[in-house]
Amino acid sequence: MMCFIYRQILLISLLVCINFANATEIIRYIKSKEYPDPQQSYFVDLLTLTLDTTKAEYGDFKLQSVAIEMAQGRTSLMIERDELVDITWRMTSKELEQKLQAIYFPLLKGLMGHRIFIIRKNEQSRFTKNLSIETLKKIHLGQGHNWPDSDILLANGFTVIKGYHIYFLEMLKKGRFDFYPRGLHEPWLEIINKPDLAVEKNLMIKYPAPMFFFVNKKNKHLQQRLESGLSKLLDSGKFEQFFINHSITAGILTKAKVNSRTVFELQNPLLSKQTKELLKDKRLWIKVNK
Repeated sequence: MMCFIYRQILLISLLVCINFANATEIIRYIKSKEYPDPQQSYFVDLLTLTLDTTKAEYGDFKLQSVAIEMAQGRTSLMIERDELVDITWRMTSKELEQKLQAIYFPLLKGLMGHRIFIIRKNEQSRFTKNLSIETLKKIHLGQGHNWPDSDILLANGFTVIKGYHIYFLEMLKKGRFDFYPRGLHEPWLEIINKPDLAVEKNLMIKYPAPMFFFVNKKNKHLQQRLESGLSKLLDSGKFEQFFINHSITAGILTKAKVNSRTVFELQNPLLSKQTKELLKDKRLWIKVNK
């Protein structure tokens, strides 16, 4: 009788293990319906590619978008609590890395730390190539309430007006501030059908600011899967090809005319020691010929 029970327990355990191995992993992320951002396709596509690269080791997966309006800070809190969402992508900071598990891989090759400006269309003359950084720091700029950029720019002496990103373009048009720094790949899509605004032509501010995937600290399975997949993509050259060819990032250095801009290099006091170590691997960062 005991042998029969033992065999039954063993069989059930084996079936559970088989089912777990064959189970489809559901990975949830936030997708806004009210304020859709076409640039998020880059991260979703890279996440898909990363997970697909690890199917042999980790099994099948399904990405599930959660249609709920939620700011970055709130999304991070949900992941920290292990509620509703499994993954997000954000510019990193020491504080964020203490709360969530960072996947230490700069998803945009540092592109978010190369900032060009959205301005009012008739005010290009204020932003000349020979403008000093001291003068630029006195001109009011707009950034998000819970964005690391706000703290980085404040730490470097800029005059920052904080707000919510969904209102920024209207705030800029109404004169609440005078320029809106955006990642190198961002401004053109954002000002489509906004004839009163333009991409500033002469200046760029630059600081190390990687975007990472973040998951709950206890979600070791997803952490290890993402680390494995991204490492394979990097070593095979597929990540570089993805970055070069994706519609969001393709040809962006040429489009932004980076080599003809005056560049102001800033410090980022928010970087952790582990993040700073990544700066040594040149494969992870865009190359700007300045």
